[in-house]
Amino acid sequence: MKGFEETLPALLIIDMINKFDFTHGEILSQKASQIAVPIKELRNLFIKQKLPVIFINDHYNLWQANLDLIVDYCRNERSEPVFKTLLPEKDDYFLIKPKHSAFYGTALNTLLHSLKVNTLILCGIAGNICVLFTANDAYMREYKLIVPKNTIASTDDHDNLYAIRMMENVLKADVQKTAQEIYEHYIISPSPPS
Repeated sequence: MKGFEETLPALLIIDMINKFDFTHGEILSQKASQIAVPIKELRNLFIKQKLPVIFINDHYNLWQANLDLIVDYCRNERSEPVFKTLLPEKDDYFLIKPKHSAFYGTALNTLLHSLKVNTLILCGIAGNICVLFTANDAYMREYKLIVPKNTIASTDDHDNLYAIRMMENVLKADVQKTAQEIYEHYIISPSPPS
């Protein structure tokens, strides 16, 4: 866990368990399939270093839901390519959320404090909605933010780029290009890049 003398990160994977049964859902499912691979790579690097991985997902009005119920509810031909690549595993945390932000109405902040986390790496969909809302709430709670560009997607590429720019310029997120760069800069290097 070199490189984290003053920083303890957690990987937040947002809304990747998804039914994609909405307007432009087919487009987002294709983009989610593309980002699932680098998210999985980053997840595996975190688990290898014994760092927390937290899947946080919409509950789809299944108020008594657990992971299995949500996966079963969302499983269809649009979600299957994502599910084949990326689903929570036994070492991962799983939380459900009622609204856009991963913090709103959830135990996320309490969990992060109990894990002594102060840096969040955000991945998932949609970049311009739930990922951005989560980044805003994380910033207000004084978490350091890292957003690998190849691990978030929105239905519209321009909206996604706008969200990345907002996170970088307004929320001071460190916007990295790849999961490998995150690993090299934050896990195996002696200190975060300036």
